[in-house]
Amino acid sequence: MDTKKVKNLLKNALEQNTDLFLIELKFLADNKIYVEVDGDKGVSLKECIRISREIEHNLDREEEDFSLEVTSPDVANPLRVKRQYVKNINRTLDVKLQDNTTVQGVLKNVTENEIELEWKAREPKPIGKGKITVVKNAIIQFEDILEAKVKIIF
Repeated sequence: MDTKKVKNLLKNALEQNTDLFLIELKFLADNKIYVEVDGDKGVSLKECIRISREIEHNLDREEEDFSLEVTSPDVANPLRVKRQYVKNINRTLDVKLQDNTTVQGVLKNVTENEIELEWKAREPKPIGKGKITVVKNAIIQFEDILEAKVKIIF
């Protein structure tokens, strides 16, 4: 399998729609090519088909047989590239940290090295009985994130 040719074909296919970006490209056993793409506004089936055809029609099955799978990320999968974080600003994330603690909050900002989460918590009043709702923030370095998933809220 000419991996360089496949990479160039995929690059050209993605350049035709700048909203799309590569999550993963794998060359598996038995000449299986696995491509996972995401988009700033999601990925339509039509786009997956277009990318698949762009690659498939420029490879010769007579020369070497292969299978090709072009897919978009599953909502249950963790975020893997920074652009996915940017796409999910203002959505609730469950973030598992390297120390196995978990933080849940609304993604407010993404920078080159970190994300910012915000959430509300009930805390005891400083004076008197009862509780008040306070807004909490956490700045989390990408290197400290073990896994981050978008929380699906119905």
